[in-house]
Amino acid sequence: MIVPRHYENLRVLHENTMPPRSYFIPAPPGQEVLPRERERSGRLQLLSGRWRFRYFESIYGLTEPFFRWNGEASGFQEVTVPGMWQSYGCDAHQYTNIRYPFPFDPPWVPQDNPCGAYLLDFLYEEDPDAPAAFLNFEGVDSCFYVWLNGDYVGYSQVSHSTAEFDVTRYLRAGRNTLAVLVLKWCDGSYLEDQDKFRMSGMFRDVYLLKRPREGIFDYFVRTELGEGTAAVSIQLEYFSKAVPVTAVLLAPDGQVLAKGPAERNGQIRLEVNDPALWSPEHPDLYTLRLETEGETITDRVGFREIHAADSVVYVNGAAIKFRGVNRHDSHPEKGFAVSLEDMERDLVLMKRHNFNAIRTSHYPNDPRFCQLCDEYGFFVVAEADVEAHGPWMLYYQDGSDQTRGDRWNERIADHPDFVEPICDRVRRCVQRDKNRPCVVIWSMGNESAYGRAFEEALRWTKEFDPSRLTHYESALYHGDKRRYDFSNLDLYSRMYPSLAEMTAYLEAGPDKPLLLCEYCHAMGNGPGDLEDYAQLFRRHRELCGGFVWEWCDHGVSRGPAPNGKAMYWYGGDHGEAVHDGNFCMDGLVFPDRTPHPGLLEYQNVHRPARARLGEDGAVRLTNELDFTDLKEAITIQYEVRQDGRVTESGLADCPSIPPHQEGRLSLKWSGPVRGQGYLRLIYRQRTDAPGVPAGCMLGFDELLLSGDINQTVLRLMDNPVLSSGSVEVIEDDAALVLEGEGFRYRCDRRTGLFSGLSRGGRELLDRPMEVNLWRAPTDNDQYLKLEWQKARYDWASAQARETVWEPLEGGVLIRSRMSVGAPSVQRVLTVETVWVVWANGTVDMDMYVRREPEFPMLPRFGLRLFLKEAMDQVEYCGMGPWESYRDKHRASWHGLFQSPVAQLHQDYLRPQENGSHFDCGYVTVQGGGLKLTAVSETAFSFNASLYTQEELTQKAHNYELEPSGSTVLCLDYAQNGIGSNSCGPKLLPQYRLDRKEFRFRLRLICG
Repeated sequence: MIVPRHYENLRVLHENTMPPRSYFIPAPPGQEVLPRERERSGRLQLLSGRWRFRYFESIYGLTEPFFRWNGEASGFQEVTVPGMWQSYGCDAHQYTNIRYPFPFDPPWVPQDNPCGAYLLDFLYEEDPDAPAAFLNFEGVDSCFYVWLNGDYVGYSQVSHSTAEFDVTRYLRAGRNTLAVLVLKWCDGSYLEDQDKFRMSGMFRDVYLLKRPREGIFDYFVRTELGEGTAAVSIQLEYFSKAVPVTAVLLAPDGQVLAKGPAERNGQIRLEVNDPALWSPEHPDLYTLRLETEGETITDRVGFREIHAADSVVYVNGAAIKFRGVNRHDSHPEKGFAVSLEDMERDLVLMKRHNFNAIRTSHYPNDPRFCQLCDEYGFFVVAEADVEAHGPWMLYYQDGSDQTRGDRWNERIADHPDFVEPICDRVRRCVQRDKNRPCVVIWSMGNESAYGRAFEEALRWTKEFDPSRLTHYESALYHGDKRRYDFSNLDLYSRMYPSLAEMTAYLEAGPDKPLLLCEYCHAMGNGPGDLEDYAQLFRRHRELCGGFVWEWCDHGVSRGPAPNGKAMYWYGGDHGEAVHDGNFCMDGLVFPDRTPHPGLLEYQNVHRPARARLGEDGAVRLTNELDFTDLKEAITIQYEVRQDGRVTESGLADCPSIPPHQEGRLSLKWSGPVRGQGYLRLIYRQRTDAPGVPAGCMLGFDELLLSGDINQTVLRLMDNPVLSSGSVEVIEDDAALVLEGEGFRYRCDRRTGLFSGLSRGGRELLDRPMEVNLWRAPTDNDQYLKLEWQKARYDWASAQARETVWEPLEGGVLIRSRMSVGAPSVQRVLTVETVWVVWANGTVDMDMYVRREPEFPMLPRFGLRLFLKEAMDQVEYCGMGPWESYRDKHRASWHGLFQSPVAQLHQDYLRPQENGSHFDCGYVTVQGGGLKLTAVSETAFSFNASLYTQEELTQKAHNYELEPSGSTVLCLDYAQNGIGSNSCGPKLLPQYRLDRKEFRFRLRLICG
């Protein structure tokens, strides 16, 4: 073997690397280079770009010393760095969540360890003012060896951490050859078991820094707040000896505020009067220049302070809430190799949807990411590159969760061999990002259990940087062999707790603020419980908020499908033996960053203001912001809607309301509102802010003004008995045929349902009507669906035990006793159904439903109609325009909406239930001269789709879906809620369709 086996030696984490330091890019004296402009620096030579690359399935296949390249590179291809070799067409993508993709036997990894050999030929021009040269790798998965001009330079691991080598003695003026060998697995892979695709290669930038032989090696910036004053304290660290340093602090407008030299101990202190404080709502940044004879370092400073007291988190003296999201580095084509533009695109989307915080799950992001967060204004939980979730999945004779939880920590978290590897990762995270004002919490890692390694990492972190809070959720998981130390944890952190668990924590008297580092699993059609968590956050100061899991779907782009849809693959699509399916498709945005409805739901749940109607009828506004007077933040537009239509609109003058306070909104509308009336207040950004232009909608409130029945519904529900005409009944053992002026309906006596609805000689139905219990399971139904399938709900159908009819004034009444069940199981529902067919063709339905108590909650209950494909236009009065459910409708509002059927489909990458509309009074489906209206005085839900629920259930990818050839209309008494039980708690009781008895009434108007 041509390399030492450092990759299986827990005592060799790095070889010949520089100590970890804060991220900065030096420049020649007098040149100011801001963080996002680093390539302007005359001291940076970017080596990213076109490299030669060769993939080996096993390290044992690498027999020649490729690093002694002489100009011939047999078998090498040209690739782009940064990049993943799976994206080059080598190896295969693999997605796993918890399970290690190799046997658990640390420090050993598979003998046939795949590797990639990289070669770069580059020119180097010596700078007499900066003769020292440092080679930086910002991200390499999983470990790598480096040679320069044939000489061995060193080794490093920790995929998401910068490795820096002093290469001064290896470089030469003119042409140089850089060789890098990257391995797929190393002993560090046991600590990189994050929920993500497993990909390999140099996925972040590679560059040289030219520097003086003596100068600033590192610095640590701290800020202190006083009464109307602030101070910047800078601690310098030099290469080997002190050099003269001058610090210059500039205001956000460029004015020089303070200037001073370094003291003999390397300390600098600058003071500022009346400072602008940094926060997500006001990300004011000062510019700091550190000037030496040989170089200038430019950085940004934000004045802010964070602490916890009485179980409340305060920033700059204000109690705050983290309105956060977890974010992976992810791109559908480039994998982890995300660009500055990719990161910025994410941040702009987040900012426009009311996020104020990001957790870097579960590793440090690109070093420029936190600088962008400084600029745009995001709190950051900076998480070390540590996750050792795999030991949870080991074989235990007693495989209970209790046993797993008790023993999870034995193999890694509490094992002495892993203390230094884990501490190294935490130190590298903290050292790199210690100067970023956006970073307010240090996270020791994720889901790795607890033990001496994390105790030591927390102890070092609090000693090194007591100015920030510490977090580690997996402190919950440890054995009982000794007493564990939690004294250096500032937050009590949980993942996916139920509301009841959170309430119990509060009632017990919390000694730390409660942070939800993950909650509201946003997989597929979801999450459905955002508002419930938000209400609890709002009521209790000790709940400092949380971070939704997660930002984006992790799909691998495979180009367009034959039908033109984008193809995204997930776990199992790449031939993986070990994988976790589509569990990586769990974001608020699609891989291309198109928002899910869940993102719109989040935006409005976390709107900047909340309104209510006071007892005096006046509108009361609460300022939901932490630092800004509401009048300075938003403008308000209002609409009065009556029966779905806007009858009045205008602008309202937002009053001055301090953060977290309530005030009165002066607003009048003309006259009383009849029927169903709502006041909608729309909140928009008042002035341009980073990522958010003036006028950008930030959310809305909808207030009920009149709860009377919609006047259109009343008109449609007028008593048809007043119409003239009669209904003729032609009956046999199988059916009742009902004929009247211009219509012919067929009621199947065996089901009690209509098998034909013909109007004007034209049939509306392609198939007989059905009683409908099933929905294509959502990702959040993944546990419920097992019970539903066990109950055979997906096979359920109605049979009528008796169907009789009798004449009625102006029509015919049909009475049917129905049983709903499925093969192999007993009756699920007993349904007493009354149909009235009126002489004008209107059909009234009244179903009284009893569920057998043995059966679980229902997915849904309603009717399914297969209408003619030409009926492709929908008008409805209810909640729109986005899909809406009983626990997921805060992004929608009540109105009158029109849409083609095709546009009502929400194209989740794994097909599932979608496109429902909640709280409707009526819906009309029409086209091709045909028309059907469903209306009820009691609100109902509907779906109209090109696809059947069976098709959505069976197909694994959205691009595989085949239209049914009909317009499939589902008219629901109700659907079960959405929730977030793919990873979160069970569905809340108030959203379950588990009533033992209920009544469903509906009117159908044909033509």
